[in-house]
Order: sequence, then structure tokens, then C-alpha cells
Amino acid sequence: MASASNPQSRFNVFVYGSLLADDVVRALLKRVPPSSPAILHNFHRFSIKGRVYPAILPVENKKVNGKVLSGITVPELDILDKFEDVEYERKTVDVSLMDSSDTLMVEAYIWADQCDPNLYGEWDFEGWYPLKEWEYSSTLFGGVSTCRPDAVFPNVSMTKLD
Repeated sequence: MASASNPQSRFNVFVYGSLLADDVVRALLKRVPPSSPAILHNFHRFSIKGRVYPAILPVENKKVNGKVLSGITVPELDILDKFEDVEYERKTVDVSLMDSSDTLMVEAYIWADQCDPNLYGEWDFEGWYPLKEWEYSSTLFGGVSTCRPDAVFPNVSMTKLD
């Protein structure tokens, strides 16, 4: 899904769910990129029935708090694309940086099925992370104690990322 003519390109990615957890990002990318708190306006973060992660869709007059991961390389973006899978579409959106009030164009993963009947309410990271950390890591990495994404996601390459 990553398309860049220059392999040295860097991306900024807005994250709003499980990727807010540095442990999850570190397990996928083998590093925690610099980040800044940000707001995505006119979107809503939904819970998904039977899932531990959220979905976002455009909803007027709503907002999603998250953060922007900066300096994501093309190989890292490929890993994130595979992690998010076909249920999400990566799109370019504008976010407001909370520490400067600047607007920044970033990549974000938007739920592909806008009519999904399993979306409900609002997903809350603060409520999820302390309670679900073990359950999520077990689900995410199939109980693999090493948390190597390639052990669970065979399409995720563990080649050198930078």
C-alpha cells in the first residue's frame, strides 16, 4: 500500500488506537518514533463489537484525539499497512497539532466499511490500555512472548527498517 517514488521518503502517521501504546509500536517497528499529540477534526472513534481496537470514520462536529508518529520510513509504512490490513484504508488527512496549533497533512487509517453494523459508541484508550494490555498483546501477537510481528503476520518483513 505504501507508494513512494523515493525510498528515502518519510511519512507522518496519525494514530488513535492501539498504536498509541509505545509497546505496540516498538513491537512492530523496533523503535518508537518521535510523536506529537494531535486532533483529527470531523471524525469519530468507534468501538467495534468483538474487537479490542477502534475504527474511525468521518462524522461532522466530532474529533479524535491521538498523536502523529513522525519520520516513518517506507518500510515502516509497509509494516503499518500490513498491520492495519484490508479493514482500513490509508488516506491523507489534516490534523491539528496540540502543542503548536499548526495543521499538518498526515496519513491515517480509516475504517473501510462505513456502514459496518458492528461499530458503536466511543472507544477510549485510557479505559482500554490498563485493562486490556495483556489481552491485547496476546490477541495481537497470538500469545507469542517475543512479540515478533513476523511470527503472527507472515507478510510483515523483519528486514532492516532504516
